Amino acid sequence: MPRAILSVYDKSGLDEFARGLSELGWDLVASGGTARALELAGLEMTPVERLTQAPAMLAGRVKTLHPAIHAAILARDTSEDMNTLRQHGYAPIDIVVCNLYPFQQTVSLGNVSLAEAIEQIDVGGVTLVRAAAKNFARVTVLVDPADYPPVLAQLRESGQLDDSTRQRLAVKAFELTRNYDTVIHAYLAGLLEQQETTPSHLPDTLSLGLTQVLPLRYGENPHQMGGFYATQAGARPLDAVQLGGKDLSYNNLLDLDAAWKAVNAFETPAVVIVKHLNPTGIATAQTAGAAFPLALASDPVSAFGGVVATNRQVDDELVEALGTLFVEAIVAPDFTPTAQQQLGETRKNCRLLRTAVRQPHNGLQITSIQNGFLIQQVDQDDPSDTQWRVVSERKPSSEELQAMRFGWKAVQYVKSNAIVLAQSGFTVGIGGGLPSRVDAVHLAVHKAGERAQGAALASDAFFPFPDGVEAAAAAGVTCVVQPGGSIRDQAVIDAVNAADMAMIFTGVRHFRH
Repeated sequence: MPRAILSVYDKSGLDEFARGLSELGWDLVASGGTARALELAGLEMTPVERLTQAPAMLAGRVKTLHPAIHAAILARDTSEDMNTLRQHGYAPIDIVVCNLYPFQQTVSLGNVSLAEAIEQIDVGGVTLVRAAAKNFARVTVLVDPADYPPVLAQLRESGQLDDSTRQRLAVKAFELTRNYDTVIHAYLAGLLEQQETTPSHLPDTLSLGLTQVLPLRYGENPHQMGGFYATQAGARPLDAVQLGGKDLSYNNLLDLDAAWKAVNAFETPAVVIVKHLNPTGIATAQTAGAAFPLALASDPVSAFGGVVATNRQVDDELVEALGTLFVEAIVAPDFTPTAQQQLGETRKNCRLLRTAVRQPHNGLQITSIQNGFLIQQVDQDDPSDTQWRVVSERKPSSEELQAMRFGWKAVQYVKSNAIVLAQSGFTVGIGGGLPSRVDAVHLAVHKAGERAQGAALASDAFFPFPDGVEAAAAAGVTCVVQPGGSIRDQAVIDAVNAADMAMIFTGVRHFRH
């Protein structure tokens, strides 16, 4: 008689599957809560304790860790292994049905003590799954209730499972244990990092454990495949709920992520418009509706077909401010019912994303290159000990200083080489993603037009030559904030003084490639 052992935390579909096995003549073995569930369902089964002749120990921590279980799973389909089982009075186990304690769900709740988290680290279940997956040549392992119906159907049709099915299920099982251990490692390592005031090193090894949770129509271009992968099956891009519009694309997600990170750099109501990973306009105001026209005016041409992010609820004022501008997507903490209705009726294709989760100010940034990955800490604005230093003869006015501070924050979200021209609270011209810094200045000046008069200039890195500040001065820019550090800093300072501009060195660079 074939034998199956069942030990599951998630009991979805358990009754139907176990009943189907029983009807096919399978002997059922079950542990703990699974045994009780099958008993309540009126199914005959053998408790693990009867099979092992050993009681559950340590408050249930030890139940299935016994040769009567694991020898029966690991035995190969050879006369030698089967004779060994018989000598010890054991019978082979042919199917292992197991899923694990919900460690990830538990720690994601927050306010969970370390002791509570540790209790959710499954040991016996992981051992069952790994043993069965290792011996997939003979044993079938089931870790997902979604696989119960097709497995049962195949058993009813042919009485056994084919080799490819067992191997596929084993791969799925190893995926589960890999991801499970990755989450546990990340959680415990994160607790250690929190104990260090300044993490001094990157991890020696990094297990990603990614699963595709959102297939995309294609990647950046129609001839490329694309998908969204996450470390947990239920994850959503930006932790967002899509309220309307077409399906999200690869390019939508890139732009939305960039816009959402940028807008959350501001505490006051803010709007960021992004096109091809570069902001076209950034603005703050008393309301998001008032900030949008300021952000749009920074580059109304490039904003066409971009995405919009705001750190405030989208309301009727913001919807009205959008006017007739075509936007691919809007991401915000929430949408008022009337705003959502208006957008759904007038912009049926526009993707609406609601997320209350602000981007964390820590973590790692991962970029793939040939044969590997580049990993770095996320740029977290200026270090806490940063001190701005006036290097020009003229000090900036309070109004100029406000514009410089806004521009300095905004430029950190523009692709290098990055130049931002800003007034206090909004950009008037952005030049980004260019290999030449002076060309980035010319682009920002061109976008700003007359609004460059009296604007502040923020540069993500130092000026290698005076030509950049000279071009800005000619356009009417009155002050500059930049990291400094060039061998020609003095020449740049001389050009600033000659134009009666004010300039601050931050000592911090913010490249974004």
